[in-house]
Amino acid sequence: MVERCKACGFCVEFCPTKVLALSSAFNSKGYHPPHVVAPEKCSGCDLCGMYCPDFAIYGQRLPMVREEAPAGTVVANLEVGRES
Repeated sequence: MVERCKACGFCVEFCPTKVLALSSAFNSKGYHPPHVVAPEKCSGCDLCGMYCPDFAIYGQRLPMVREEAPAGTVVANLEVGRES
């Protein structure tokens, strides 16, 4: 969940495609969790999740609906807030 995030910034720093930025909003702990600024750039590599010390984020690739993209095209879905 967003509440797990302590705004270390590792996910933002290590994202190879610069999909994330720290939010200006606060979570209940007073930290600025990341938010997605360019979802179309996400490759689904999950480096954000691998570097997150609190398991608060992960990235995954999802196929797009046929009407939205040509066949075989994939996009990524970033989820801030992974439950364990």
